[in-house]
Amino acid sequence: METWESKLVGAALAALRGPPALADLPQGSALAAAYRTCAQVTRRHSSSFYWASALLPPEERRAVRALYAFCRTVDDAVDRPGADAAEFRRWQDLALTRRPTAHPVALAWADVRARYRIPAPLISQLLEALSWDLSGRRYETFGELAAYCYGVAGTVGLMTMQIVGYAGPEAVPYAVRLGVALQLTNILRDVGEDARRGRVYLPRAELRAFGLGPAELLAGRVDGRWSEFMAYQVTRARRLYDGAWPGVWFIDRRARLAIAAAADLYRGILEVIEGAGYDVFSRRSAVGTGRKLMRLLRLWWLFRTGGLRSRPPWPPAEPQGALVADEARPG
Repeated sequence: METWESKLVGAALAALRGPPALADLPQGSALAAAYRTCAQVTRRHSSSFYWASALLPPEERRAVRALYAFCRTVDDAVDRPGADAAEFRRWQDLALTRRPTAHPVALAWADVRARYRIPAPLISQLLEALSWDLSGRRYETFGELAAYCYGVAGTVGLMTMQIVGYAGPEAVPYAVRLGVALQLTNILRDVGEDARRGRVYLPRAELRAFGLGPAELLAGRVDGRWSEFMAYQVTRARRLYDGAWPGVWFIDRRARLAIAAAADLYRGILEVIEGAGYDVFSRRSAVGTGRKLMRLLRLWWLFRTGGLRSRPPWPPAEPQGALVADEARPG
């Protein structure tokens, strides 16, 4: 286990032992409408998550979509143009308040965190990592970036496990790896968009090692240096997905296909990035609807026939040098 990973697993285990973020449970038609709003937010912002969550039982499905809508709304408070600290502080309060406002996302989120006893420290870790975007934090090493990925995505995976059920602490390292893999995939997909907004998430030490810097990202130049750098990052992400796969079997049986589908659909974005020659500047890489259906059907069939327990549904990532977390470059 890498040094960065052991630190994050320790933080996750400590957070899971924390007290639940209880709330006065809202009831009635307002709550039902709030959950419908959350489903709409999920469908509008992440078709991959929406499709994967459709494989969950109804109660868990609406809960994880409310979790996504909450995370999406708070992220928008720090990510949209003109974002300010006041709006983010408002959502920090709504995230943990015992008496939620009538805002539909806040209402559904309060119900979810009380009903499923979401640990308050997990929510605090999420909010802290999101606040780093407001300060424009940059990341020197992959270990530093991994801490951000855990904060904004790994914590969400752990909250999802609270909703769908899991075997115990042994599931946590796999959830941490998956969270880092998912967020790293998002970062690789959005490099161009982020650079135009003055944000660079990629580890600066690794960029320098490949002869790259913020100017190259802003120019959107796809050359040999960029292709080599991206191949390295894509291989790292794939190896994280590979390392996360055994965790599927620690999840409640009814939720395994949904979690596997989320991992597989996001991993498919890496294939699209490669297919575009690592051009993440002029286009946004996304898995098309037809390919999503094919991937979901394949996963469903493999689960049905018992063909997934021993290995993931994708070939293992080919080594791309020594993927050491805090080293600047392979070899």
